[in-house]
Amino acid sequence: MHQHSIEASMISGSLIGRRILIPRIKLAPSDPNLPFILERTQLHVRLSYAMSINKSQGQTFEKVGLFLPQLVFSHGQLY
Repeated sequence: MHQHSIEASMISGSLIGRRILIPRIKLAPSDPNLPFILERTQLHVRLSYAMSINKSQGQTFEKVGLFLPQLVFSHGQLY
């Protein structure tokens, strides 16, 4: 992690293996009627965990989020 950015590697898609920088982003309200100047700087990252479909079979989870940009199941396989 650099002072103003995070260095990461792409693990999927057309840029797989390519190193990228995720910069800090300054956010400031555009309301000129505020009696003060507000500026917030943050890195847009989220902690996450992943598990393969095969490894997760037979397990019970309280919450599950799926990102399926392409079809991975055949008819009747997702239950």
